[in-house]
Order: sequence, then structure tokens, then C-alpha cells
Amino acid sequence: MKKLTVPRDEEMSAHNRSLLDSLKKFLGFRPNLYTYMARNETALGDYLAFQNRKSTMSAKEREVINLAVSQVNHCAYCLAAHTAIAHSLGFTAEQILDLRAGRAPFDDKLDALAHFVQETTLRRGHPTPETVDALFVAGYTEANLVDILIVIGDKTISNYLHGVTQVPVDFPAAPELQGAEA
Repeated sequence: MKKLTVPRDEEMSAHNRSLLDSLKKFLGFRPNLYTYMARNETALGDYLAFQNRKSTMSAKEREVINLAVSQVNHCAYCLAAHTAIAHSLGFTAEQILDLRAGRAPFDDKLDALAHFVQETTLRRGHPTPETVDALFVAGYTEANLVDILIVIGDKTISNYLHGVTQVPVDFPAAPELQGAEA
């Protein structure tokens, strides 16, 4: 297989370098997965716009989705990145492991969300009617449902990108999840 590598500055456009420099100011470094997207003239900007769109979901809820999807898709890169982000949002190490396993015993509403996301991802967009109903009973709306599915799609893109490219993970590794269904 062809070795896929993160592009150097001279291999990308000035526009993509500018976007990556903005990320560096925010994060302190240029994440390899985003840098790889700079191999395409429009993908990085499109992805950042998609990822940063206005949403009905809170930052914590988006991390629940990111962690559950990344676990199902076995994405070491995204699990590492979103474990760090989830910690910064106040989730404990134990809660993060629970979220990755598709549950949140510490919060009923997040539990319904984590279960819905895990099942939707595992079943490729076909959760059971009971799981959909449980999401609504927990307090989520149809507007939230649309945003949940958009975040699942966003995370699936980055999970697949890492799965194919295997760019080096430049976040601290996420711990292994023992006994996970996903």
C-alpha cells in the first residue's frame, strides 16, 4: 500500500496553511488529521465549517457523540483527541470510558444520547424504534435529532479518514476500553 503522509507546508496552498495556523493558535499545534486534509484544496475549510456549524447540541453532548462514534469505528486518533476534549469539558476518566461504551449511568439524558448514537452507528443509521423513542423521552427534540445525525456524520468522516491514512496520532493515547461491545 502507498504510504500516506501528512503534507509539508510547501505541499499545500496558502489558504490551507492559514487555516492550519489558526488551528495551531487555538490548540498549540497542527493536528495531523486536519493537516492531511490540506492535501485537498477545499476539504479542510469545508470540514472545519461543517464541524463548527451552529448546533442545538451542547459541547458536552457533541463529545458524547464523538466518543461513542469513534469507539464503534475503532478510531485511535479521534478517541485520543476527544478523550482530551472531554476531559477539558469536565468529564471524568470513568465517565469517558462509559460514553465510549455507549452509556452514561451518571446522567439519564446523556445515557439515552450515548445509547442512541452507539446503536445508530453500529446499525448504520437504523436504530430500533425503541431507541429513537427513548431519545425523545429523555428530552431531545427533532431539531436535536438532526444535529445528532450531523455530528455522527462529521465524526464518521474523520474516523474513516484516519482509518485509511493512519496518520500518526498526535494527542495522548486514549486508554483501552475493556469489555466493550463496540
